Amino acid sequence: MERIRTLADRLISLSASIGSTALILIVVVVLVDVIGRAFGSPLYGGQDITTMATVILVFAPMALCDRLGGHISVDLFERYFPDGLNRAIDICVALTGAVIFAALAWSTWDSAKLSLMLNLSTNLLYLPKAWFQWAAIGFMSLAALGLALRALELAITGRDIRVERLE
Repeated sequence: MERIRTLADRLISLSASIGSTALILIVVVVLVDVIGRAFGSPLYGGQDITTMATVILVFAPMALCDRLGGHISVDLFERYFPDGLNRAIDICVALTGAVIFAALAWSTWDSAKLSLMLNLSTNLLYLPKAWFQWAAIGFMSLAALGLALRALELAITGRDIRVERLE
């Protein structure tokens, strides 16, 4: 189980690094575009780059958000429930999250097939839309697997990885 957790943590760190790179790219593109507009020459394709990088920015760090316990949670009654019930709720929530991300990935897969069939691309730079959909599918799948692994660890060992630091 430790080897799987180590591999998952490395993939999650890589995914978060890719998301950070997308954020830096967006900031640079917007900065160059705004300065260019001030001089009457905006960055050609800036909107295409920003839009597609935002897809990466949204989905790449999603697994890290779960790993660190960053998703929204309402714990009004948690202190009144026994530990076993709280763990069962955490397992159900993690499994539900895994199913939701898997369903999103599946739906995006269908959309990517349609994008390929119709040869959809961005407006100015003609970047193939399917490439970014495939990246989103990969990040959604990683989030789903991370949630499923968290549920499995909670069920088998009772260990909640969200309280541990990611190295």
